[in-house]
Amino acid sequence: MIIVDTSIWIDFFKKKLDEFDILINLIETGQVIILDVIAAELLQGAKSKREVKIIKAYWDNLVKYSEHDLIVQAGEFSYENKFIDKGIGLIDSIIITATKNSNSKLWTRDKKILNNVTKDLIFCGIKDI
Repeated sequence: MIIVDTSIWIDFFKKKLDEFDILINLIETGQVIILDVIAAELLQGAKSKREVKIIKAYWDNLVKYSEHDLIVQAGEFSYENKFIDKGIGLIDSIIITATKNSNSKLWTRDKKILNNVTKDLIFCGIKDI
């Protein structure tokens, strides 16, 4: 399973994602997980009601991951790894923790994340499918 980071979704919706077909395939085969914090970030940045409707349609149809104390776990994981000192905020810590806890891969281009997590957590393209 793949957790798709907010910036990848933004490029996807703008049709500026080089790997557009890969993401479509992952979505169609039920391999994409969406987190509420990612959907919330997308909704926060929406420019129109049409965009809100599109984001909510994806939210309604994608696999969701939630865990009772995920945010608390993310805070502790962030503390243990000194993420705040590395410029990684709580939302990204939640995304990283959810990726780890769900045994998924994270598709991101965020350099701060890429430089501070183990490579086994990162989606590296078609070879990870």
